[in-house]
Amino acid sequence: MAFRSKLPQVGTTIFSVMSRRAAELGAVNLGQGFPDYDIDPRLGELVHQAMREGYNQYAPMPGLPQLREAIAAKLARSYPAQVDPELEITITLGATEAIFSAVQALVAAGDEVVVFDPAYDSYDPAVRLAGGACIHVPLQPPAFRYDWDRVASVLSARTRLLIINSPHNPSCTCLTAQDLAALAQLLRGREIYLVADEVYEHVLYDGRAHHGVLSVPELRERSVAVFSFGKTLQATGLRVGYAVAPAPLSAELRKVHQFNTFTIPTAPQLAIARYLGERPDCGEHLGAFFTAKRDRLIAALAGSGLTLPPAQGSFFQLIDYAAVSPRPDTEFAEELLLRARVASIPLSVFYQHPPPMTLLRLCVAKRDATLDEGAARLREFARTRRDAATARSSA
Repeated sequence: MAFRSKLPQVGTTIFSVMSRRAAELGAVNLGQGFPDYDIDPRLGELVHQAMREGYNQYAPMPGLPQLREAIAAKLARSYPAQVDPELEITITLGATEAIFSAVQALVAAGDEVVVFDPAYDSYDPAVRLAGGACIHVPLQPPAFRYDWDRVASVLSARTRLLIINSPHNPSCTCLTAQDLAALAQLLRGREIYLVADEVYEHVLYDGRAHHGVLSVPELRERSVAVFSFGKTLQATGLRVGYAVAPAPLSAELRKVHQFNTFTIPTAPQLAIARYLGERPDCGEHLGAFFTAKRDRLIAALAGSGLTLPPAQGSFFQLIDYAAVSPRPDTEFAEELLLRARVASIPLSVFYQHPPPMTLLRLCVAKRDATLDEGAARLREFARTRRDAATARSSA
């Protein structure tokens, strides 16, 4: 009997593929977005302590009350928003589960969901599994700005949901206050919900402020805002995320969450709650920390022929290789992996219909030594390519 796939076009994610191949080839992995340095030892101590204290059984389905209360306090410090920890915060298995559960809760068969390309690769499959259809609105390089008139043109009676992402992965840009005001005006009077992927809320460069939906009451009332301790604490393997939504939306999300993961490991939840109690400002240093790493990579590649438009936010930095090669980004990423032994992520894979571009995404959430080695290999590769081109033109 032939099996009929629900996601026939979906394979293993580009992140997993590039990380596996980087390991096989001994490449510097600047592709997948995970740090290669240690987490704060205190966080590890608190996880061990919670396990030794016996917090090894099921947590309540919405999450430990201690953690939800700590999150409510954190949100009150970060945004002009008072959030009910009992009814409006749900702890999830990372941000991906929060997004998936929100989509399954809000989208029905035949509904349309607007996503913005380059779109993180979990959005479209989640919508299709819910029976909906994605309407892809492209953000054009190099600025990747939102064209709200174009968004208005695709809205219809079938539009149920928009998924926005800021700081944006993979374009490394951020929504502005003007963007949120335009979005609020666009949705006014329409029965359309928002999922706001804000996992990099604290990873902002050059002193930027984060503009999120919790800061705009008109958007908050229709939004599921998604956050990640994996990003804030630079501990992606803990897989602790959370969704913040008005009580009616949270109730619907929890209906899916309880039959999806039900709950997540108890010890990390308690450890993070205690960590936030000890270090309530734990996200505030991330802007300066990552700005230094971004600037280190930019400086190391100055004069190489590879250009790096400074990222505005996220764990990432784009690199434009137009002066080095005319090849499509997927082919150039493959060449870098095989010849330079550097893993990157091509941007075109995040588009339904990619425009012409010569952009790759590099992760800066790495040890300085990793960034230096990756930059050295990229410089040498670019030099070799330039020398070969010069030799051909002289022949």
